[in-house]
Amino acid sequence: MGRSQSYETGHAVRAAREVFWRSGYESASVPALERATGLNRSSIYHAFGSKRGLFDAAVQSYLDEVVRPRLRPLVADHVDPGAVVDYLAGLRAALARADEIQGTSGCLLVNTSSAPIARDDAVRQTVAAYRAELRGALRRGVAAHLPDAAADELDRLADVCTALVISAFTLVRVDPPSALHCLDTAVALLDDARR
Repeated sequence: MGRSQSYETGHAVRAAREVFWRSGYESASVPALERATGLNRSSIYHAFGSKRGLFDAAVQSYLDEVVRPRLRPLVADHVDPGAVVDYLAGLRAALARADEIQGTSGCLLVNTSSAPIARDDAVRQTVAAYRAELRGALRRGVAAHLPDAAADELDRLADVCTALVISAFTLVRVDPPSALHCLDTAVALLDDARR
């Protein structure tokens, strides 16, 4: 008779997510993952197949629990005209909190994109899909914010806002004021476009 599962999978994945988010895949040691999750090595490998399997679960958790809830107002059936500015303001507030993981570690997937694991095709595709999802959501938000703008202008602003968000995620680890400035610049561009 098999041993019953004595841990909650979601809790273990979220705990591992924090380790990967702060340290990156390569630097997240199995002992650190054991300490964070409360699981021993054999339980991690039994439940997730490998450290990589746990990482993949952590990335999915990050998308489902961190990224998509924040993007939800931008992908709703009806997008409020202020939703894109609210998104940028909410993200700015999160990155400004030095006691929160986003304020110290930025974005798990942006960090992953510059790590050696990004050479893996599946990881590369996940990061590219995340960027496309972010850009698509911002494009919808920009369109709601500027309903009379031409499609090429909406595309340009969506591209610039996406680049500024990704820059903010990258910079917050080393230069938080510049990260916040990126988001302020995105809001200023959208305000200027409304005039």
